[in-house]
Amino acid sequence: MAQVELIVRRNGSTLVVGDVVLKDQDGNVIVPPKSPFALCRCGASRTKPFCDGSHKRINFNDNPPPEST
Repeated sequence: MAQVELIVRRNGSTLVVGDVVLKDQDGNVIVPPKSPFALCRCGASRTKPFCDGSHKRINFNDNPPPEST
């Protein structure tokens, strides 16, 4: 069995390392542009589901908001 590693990068994308089959909501295979590849977490990428670096442009921050007291 192939091993896949997902690395959630602080304030950035999720890096996918290893052999994986990526499909859309209809079950169609999406071919990654390279290996390893990065998935967008910020929602601003123009190449979704892949990361295009937009998280840097929009200053994406994945830190949880401070708790209200």
